This record gives sequence, C-alpha cells and structure tokens, in this order.
Amino acid sequence: MRKIILSTAFIIPVLAFGQLDRSIRPEAGPAPVINIEDSEVFKTENGITVVLSEDHKLPKVSFQLVMGASPQLEGELAGLSEVAGSLIMSGTANRSKDELDNEVDYIGASLNASSGSIRLSCLSKHLDKGLDLMSDVLLNANFPQSEVDRIIKQNESGLLSTKSDPSSMARNAKARANFPGHPYGEVMTESTLANINRDAIVGYYNRVFTPKESYLVIVGDIDKEKATEMAEKYFGSWNGETPDTKTLGTFGPSAGNRVIFVKKPGAVQSVVSVTFPIDIHPGHEDYLKLKVLNGVLGGGAFGNRLMQNLREDKAYTYGCRSSISVNENGSSFSAGGNFRNEVTDSAITEILFELERITSAVVEDDEINLTKSSMAGGFARSLEQASTIARFALSIIKNDLPKDYYQTYLQKLDAITKEDLLEVAKKYLTASQCNIVVVGNEEILEKLKVFDADGKIEKLDAFGNESKEILPADISKDDLISKYIFTVTNTASEKALQKKMKKVKSMEEVIELNMDQVPFPMKLTRAWLKPNSVGEKMEGQGMVFQRSFFDGTSGASISMQLGKEEMSPEEVAAKQKSYGIFPEMNYATSGIEYELIGIENRDGKDCYVLQVNDGQSEKYAYYNKSTFYKVALVSIEASEEGTQETTMTFDDFEEMDGFIFPKTINISAGGANFSGKVISRELNAKIDISSFQ
Repeated sequence: MRKIILSTAFIIPVLAFGQLDRSIRPEAGPAPVINIEDSEVFKTENGITVVLSEDHKLPKVSFQLVMGASPQLEGELAGLSEVAGSLIMSGTANRSKDELDNEVDYIGASLNASSGSIRLSCLSKHLDKGLDLMSDVLLNANFPQSEVDRIIKQNESGLLSTKSDPSSMARNAKARANFPGHPYGEVMTESTLANINRDAIVGYYNRVFTPKESYLVIVGDIDKEKATEMAEKYFGSWNGETPDTKTLGTFGPSAGNRVIFVKKPGAVQSVVSVTFPIDIHPGHEDYLKLKVLNGVLGGGAFGNRLMQNLREDKAYTYGCRSSISVNENGSSFSAGGNFRNEVTDSAITEILFELERITSAVVEDDEINLTKSSMAGGFARSLEQASTIARFALSIIKNDLPKDYYQTYLQKLDAITKEDLLEVAKKYLTASQCNIVVVGNEEILEKLKVFDADGKIEKLDAFGNESKEILPADISKDDLISKYIFTVTNTASEKALQKKMKKVKSMEEVIELNMDQVPFPMKLTRAWLKPNSVGEKMEGQGMVFQRSFFDGTSGASISMQLGKEEMSPEEVAAKQKSYGIFPEMNYATSGIEYELIGIENRDGKDCYVLQVNDGQSEKYAYYNKSTFYKVALVSIEASEEGTQETTMTFDDFEEMDGFIFPKTINISAGGANFSGKVISRELNAKIDISSFQ
C-alpha cells in the first residue's frame, strides 16, 4: 500500500507541470532493421541447391522441393502441366495411391505435390519415414492409367463448369489478352485435354522433375549435419537432364484500349477486368514501390481508391479491387469487379478515371501512410512462421536480391515517398492502353464500343478463343421442333406421332451420378405421370438428400438443409407450361415463349440454338444440326441471391422401345459437376407421385 501511495505522489506533480497534448500525433521512430538469421545454403553433388532454416522451437520439419524449369508452351497439349501435377501423388512403383495415403496418415504427416514441386511436413521423429515416402514419390511415380482416366474425367467436369462460370471465363480471356503466344496465355480446352495421355504426362514429369537447377527448402527442427545427411540419403540418387530455364519474352501494353467481350447469356451483372501486362520482375528496384502504389489504388485496406469510388460513393458493386502479379516469367496488372448490367459502362469509366488520376498527381499523405502501415504489419506477422525465413532465402537466391533485402525491408518501405509512387505510376500504369475484359449479357455490347480504340470489340469464348459468330438459322423454330420430335420418336408424320405418344402414360428413369468431392455414387430418380405430374429424388448411402414433386396444380421441394418449400405461383405456372418426356411437343400450345436464335458451334459441332422462356427461367437448348438430337440445355434463373445457372449435356444416344434417349447426362450447377449414367429407364412404369412428397 505504501508503494502505491508513493507512486501516486510522484505522478501528480508531473501532471501538474505538463499535460499531454493528444491532438499532436507523435512522430514515428526510424524503421528498425529486422534481425533475421541467414539461412544456410549448400549444394548436393547432383545439383540441388539446399536452403536450410533451423527452428528448434517445435519438433517438426518440412521439406519443399522446387523445380527450376521455366514454363513451356504446351500448344495442342495445353493443360498438360496441370494434369500432370494432379497425378504425381497417384501412386508409385512400390505403393498404390491408397497405400501411400495411408502411410502418410499413419505418421500424421502432410505430403503433396504440384506441377513443379513436392512438399513434406512431419514430426522430427518420423523424418526418415516421411522422407522415404517423399523420395518414393519423386523417384518412382508411376501414373497408373486408371488414375490418369480419373483426372482426365475430373478436368472434363471442370471445363463444363467453366462455360457457366463468368469468373473463369474472365480469367481465361485475361490470360489470352495479356500473354499471347506465351505459356501464361495458354488455356486448357476440351480439344487439348483430349490430346493428353499417359505418355505425355510421363514425358512432362521426366523433363521437369530433375535435380539440376532445383531447390530443396528445409525448415524446422534439424541441423546442417542432419540435413546434409538426409538430402544425400533420400535425394542423392536422383538424376536427370538440365531443364530449360530460359527467360521468356516480356509484353507491353497494346497500342490503344481494347474491349474483349465474352458472352454470358442471361447474366444480370458483368465481370469487368481492366488489365495489361507490365515489364517488371520480382528483383526489380521498383517492385516494392509498385506494391505500395497498388495498395493505394485498390489492393490494400478497405479505404483504397477503387473501393471508395465504386462501392462507397457510386454503389456500383460490393467490391472493386486491383492487383499486380509479378513473376520472373511474366507480370501483369488488373483492376475490376462484378457490376450490374446497367452500370457496367459507368464502372469502366470510373476505373479508367482512377488509373488516370493516380498517374497524374501525387497521392495523399494518409493514403500512403495507411498502405505502408498495413504492409509493415503484414510483414511483421509473416515472421511468426518459420517457413517465411526459408521463403526469403529462396527468393534472394532466385531473384538475385541483396543479402540484406528482407532484413532492411521495413527501412526500404519507410523510405518510399509520394513522388516515388507517381514515378512508378507513370512508368507502369496506363488508362489508354488497357485490355478491358467484360463477361456478360450481349445487351451491354453497344455501350462498350466507346471504350475500344477502333470501335471493334473482340469476342472470345469461355476459353479465350475467338468466338464464332452465330449464323442465321436455315429453318424455322417450328421446323426445328418438328424435326427433333420426329427424330427422337422415330416417326415421320403427325398422325404417327400422336398415335405413338398416346400409348405412353408414364416414364421413370434412374441416373447414377458421380462427383469428385463425394466418395460414393448418388442416385437421381425422375418420374413423369400423364398428364402433368412429376417427381424427383436424389439419394445416396441410404439417405434422401432432396426430393420434389408437382401434381399439375401445386408442388414443393424438400431438402435436408432447408426442409419443405412450397412452389410459388410463378413456379407452378412455369411447370404447367413445360411438361412431358419431350416438353417441346407442347411449346406451341402451352403459352411458352421460344425463339430460334441461329446456329452456333458448341464443342466442335454446329447446333441450332433455341431460346425458351417459361416465365420462371430462361433456357437455351442446343440441337445437333446433323442429327437433331438435343445435346445441351442451359437454364438460367434469377433470384434475390443472384443468377443461378444449370447446364445439362446429353450424349450416347440409344433406342429404347422405339424412342431415342441419351444414356449419358452430365450436370453442372452452382460449381458442382456431376457425371451421370442412366442405369434404368422404363416407359409406362407404375408410378406413385406421393412417394416423392
């Protein structure tokens, strides 16, 4: 108690003689030099550069093997590196995939791989076992044909999703626009995926995974003597040719602004990206300044210029940001977001305005200070992870940085001025030589012409290839429907058609659906009962996940997550317009709206495109021009949560009871991809619609 009284007696006179003025911000002290211990670097006899960062706080150690090969053009095999990277962990000459996974799990380790690296993390006591598994993958990966087939199928599903995902479409278009004729500009398509086989995958692995020019980053509870012993023991026998490490060409901005448009039918908002390549590499003296500049413009805290303008002031979007991607093989800048159709052109105007503004005047003090503080905090937090030190060491070696680059990082950051930012803005950014990528509805096209230097908008497809124009149809919409119906019913006249369909009272089909993320097959049962009752049920592992029914006047859907939801009047009206095993038979009499748009090439085949609107959703049906089979159906439905799109593709057509049906039905919805095979289909089956209620 006496000590407390004495302390108080000391404080009171101090406050009496001088009050603290809180209106004056205290000056920041000088940026400190960070005490980062140097990683040890040495080479193995077969050419691996080993980077060791000791950290004995926890009994853990990690090994990351990074290849030194440069990206290569893959041409007709575009996507090969991605597919190969997915298959490295698919088994070895000594262990199947399941055996490998089980042994990794048994020691509580993490072992994974990509197209250019293999990574292991385990407890120190399991180091030998973990490295035995890692070296087995490295030296003996055998790429079983069954796994190759599985990954190819998985990528086919992913490509199906791309056609309905505007963000993926924009990413592909940006790659094509910024890096033509460059590995970064290559995009996997259905045709290039079809060219990829096991021989190509093995060839890629042998060419890229070689010790020469590679790096082994070791972090954790291990000293140099042990690290040297482990590197030689488990990787010393690894051999291979010197990989191609040539520096790839750089790209500059285009001569003027280009508008690149990717059609997304039914979209209620546009994905916009204002982008261009920049000539900079990770070790360049301007790199840190450019990162700070991007933080002010749109890459930093919520208060950046793009967010304040397009979200807070204009309310055009939930978010608009910018980013720089700096890589030794090619770098680029991008700014954009998602915008409502009616403000797409206004959003582009504002993004270009902000690019012009930041290249013509110095930024404000509070902008640069906020960004630098945020970057300094992020840097400090990164030092809490042991892997950061090894990453720094690898970056210094690969990018030819000064040895004290990261030790003096905060000083370099603190020294950046507003004038520095204006200088790099003028050097690297532009508002008049941009690739303006827009993915959206064609209704906005006319408003985009003003942004294109020559007024000629480039149109690309979902994979960044030149989009083929829709050709005028050579038949009427009713002729198309007649040809389709006569084809799938094996009839040649209206009388024969009516006679045949009169005998069909019901149909039930069961589809087995497989999804990569689900370890068991699911079963979709669909039933139709004359005149207009339908039921659907999705189940698996003894559980019913979702079911729905419609009895002609009312209906509902029941799911495990949401419970029972009654159909709205709009949904009921839509169901009453489109019904039967071939709904097209009723289009002319049910009040449904339909229009033949033209002939479009889809997956290498010319198809008639029929636009259908039932009042609830907009649909695009694709009919093969040669066979008149319906090969795809895209359904777009707008709701309060946004636009929901479902794509179904049909293949492997076969005859059953005098009718033609598809045996393969693939479904893509909400980012989920299902591969489906019809395992049973029965006409005039006994159906109780109440079983779906």
